[in-house]
Amino acid sequence: MKKIEAIIKPFKMDDVREALAEVGVNGMTVTEVKGFGRQKGHTELYRGAEYQVDFLPKMKLEMILADEQVDRAIEAIMSTAQTGKIGDGKIFVYNVEQALRIRTGESGDEAI
Repeated sequence: MKKIEAIIKPFKMDDVREALAEVGVNGMTVTEVKGFGRQKGHTELYRGAEYQVDFLPKMKLEMILADEQVDRAIEAIMSTAQTGKIGDGKIFVYNVEQALRIRTGESGDEAI
């Protein structure tokens, strides 16, 4: 099992969710987060005053998948979230040692 963590632009969330559903991903956790990478924020104008926005809004998707689903899920995220501009996001893949479903006690791939 693997955990995929993806940080994407908020306006791409619905497209990415649909693409993941098409490749068989049937569950994920989504969190609204803020952060910055190479773009290091930007300046905005509000009521005539310019101010620095250091942390930009992003969406963080987390999902636990069977090993055979990982490559299809990564490809779905990459092809859907990519705009070609700085700040498109990142994908991280982690090994998951064990998963348990609390309600039934199932473990391993059955729990996801």
